[in-house]
Amino acid sequence: MKLLFISDIHGSLYYLNKAFELCQEENPNYIIILGDELYHGARNPLPKDYNPKEVAELLNSYKDKIIAIRGNCDSEVDQMVLEYPMLSDYSIILYNKKRLFLTHGHIYNNNNLPNLSKGDVLVYGHTHVPLAEKHKNIFVLNPGSITFPKENTPNSYGVLENNVFKIKTLDGEIYKKIELN
Repeated sequence: MKLLFISDIHGSLYYLNKAFELCQEENPNYIIILGDELYHGARNPLPKDYNPKEVAELLNSYKDKIIAIRGNCDSEVDQMVLEYPMLSDYSIILYNKKRLFLTHGHIYNNNNLPNLSKGDVLVYGHTHVPLAEKHKNIFVLNPGSITFPKENTPNSYGVLENNVFKIKTLDGEIYKKIELN
């Protein structure tokens, strides 16, 4: 199974289109959205091509492939226009005998780990900084942000396939990778 992770779209149609062009090439089984889908947030400037309505329409065209969770900038109003569930603070899926704990990162993150077992995986966004490391016997992954990267990191997304997590730039180049063994 191949999973594609994006986080922190913040209503940018420009960057979502770039990410979904790569999604077509990647051809994942599922697209996991780690929150902050439509709204840019009070601490962020307006992103390039800010258009939450069209972002919602584009996301809805992939609704059968999307697994999403709520970010700190997401609300019930957003759920009214999105045709897939996204208001849960976290979701857990199984992948190759590992639990993947999916969350935005404003509650659970590498400084506040959820209750996971050795070898399980925490995947979150929120910080806008890509991360792929093993921490206290669990894997901690963050695909970064497609719209507002921080700390001089590139606009990025993540791909998990064959127990290898790759963080890629929106040019499709590998930025970081880790084997989940």
